[in-house]
Amino acid sequence: MPLVKALLELNKFKNEGDTSPLVEVVVMSRNSPETGVRVFNNIRRLQLPISRHAFTGGESVVDYLDAYDVDLFLTTHAKDAQRVIDARSCAAAILKEPPKDIEKIPEGQVRIAFDGDAVLFDDSSEIVYKADGLGGFHKNEDSKKDIPMQEGPYTSLLKKLSRLQERLPFSVEYSPVRIAIVTARNAPAEMRVIKTLRHWGVYVDEVFFLGGLEKAKVLRAFKPHIFFDDQDLHLEPASNYIPAGKVPYSSDSPLNQ
Repeated sequence: MPLVKALLELNKFKNEGDTSPLVEVVVMSRNSPETGVRVFNNIRRLQLPISRHAFTGGESVVDYLDAYDVDLFLTTHAKDAQRVIDARSCAAAILKEPPKDIEKIPEGQVRIAFDGDAVLFDDSSEIVYKADGLGGFHKNEDSKKDIPMQEGPYTSLLKKLSRLQERLPFSVEYSPVRIAIVTARNAPAEMRVIKTLRHWGVYVDEVFFLGGLEKAKVLRAFKPHIFFDDQDLHLEPASNYIPAGKVPYSSDSPLNQ
């Protein structure tokens, strides 16, 4: 809910005369339209500007994502998230159970944190790490530091968030949309990240190269509305403090083996 409220709050910055919002939230559910009445009543009670919904009466909602122009699909249904990742239609995550007490996030901001490999970037570097170990990974990344990484499942979302920053009446350094990359990479594998972001033309506020340090402590300090990672090793401790979503590997990825 804090993420939803913060995203919808950005619409107060849209230009006069714009007929469409800067950000839209759609509620999709396998529930029947009849049980959806409870959802409608809660949206009214909370005064949330959410006007679009899909209640599919037991059927998967995935088939309707394209019709609603969805950029990010959040779900607790693992099979639905896997279908979306395999179709490469939009970013998708399986939500972890959120912490009971979410620490106070700075008001007036949307704060989102991403892992790097297999989330923002493709899984090729992660495959090298799994196959050749840390030494092989560092050697590979240092030799390719001038070669941008291929796009991952969340690249499109990152680029759209960057364009959203450009539409807001703030210089990018003071934008209410604040983005962080929290990655286990460290030197000499860090330069490829920076040069890939430059190649994509996106601005990221903070980057943390942890080199084996625990991500949860950094994330607790950054206080994101949500964090996306592909590994439970990082997600489980982080989800004690912040909302977190697991990004599945595509079904044909060697990382599943």
